Amino acid sequence: MTNDSDAMTSADTGGAVDWDAQAAVFDEQPDHGLRDPEVRRAWAERLRGWLPGRAGDVLDLGCGTGSLSLLAAEQGHRVTGVDLSPAMVRLAREKLAGRDAVFLVGDAAAPPVGEQRFDAVLVRHVLWTLPDPARVLRRWYGLLRPGGRLVLIEGVWGSAHPVGIPAERLTGLLTPIAGQVRVERLSDDARLWGGEVTDERYAVVAPVP
Repeated sequence: MTNDSDAMTSADTGGAVDWDAQAAVFDEQPDHGLRDPEVRRAWAERLRGWLPGRAGDVLDLGCGTGSLSLLAAEQGHRVTGVDLSPAMVRLAREKLAGRDAVFLVGDAAAPPVGEQRFDAVLVRHVLWTLPDPARVLRRWYGLLRPGGRLVLIEGVWGSAHPVGIPAERLTGLLTPIAGQVRVERLSDDARLWGGEVTDERYAVVAPVP
């Protein structure tokens, strides 16, 4: 099975998709809803390696219906989620009802969190949609406390007309801001996607000293 649909997320600022209308079916994608236990375990394992080992404050930007937020909360973190789509935010609030989590409607590129700082900023399949990624990366990195980490999950999708951001370009943008950057290839872990994929998928982790 090849899963190429993941390039589209509720953070897409192109205006081509009505994400409020898509919210009800968003979780049908294996890596969106994490309904398959194996897919869910795979993402939980990755998050444990990316997020701080102790309980902390996690900002999930472009959070969609909150599936990664829920995993982070289950690992003991306090979560703030931000998404442009009110319908997505509503579903995220329902999914994490009773958890230590807050969800806000807002722009992932300029999160409405004021002066609050976080131990981790988690962003999946958002940066590639934004017109000025270097500026946004500086903003996101500035939201971290000392010892925090920026976690970016990105990729390049499609063959005839590929979209996304290659790992080399992302690390090139991030290294002057963060210095130390770690790239983790994800394409070969079929468990994450509910089947084999043929495109480029990866995570970049940038810690704050």
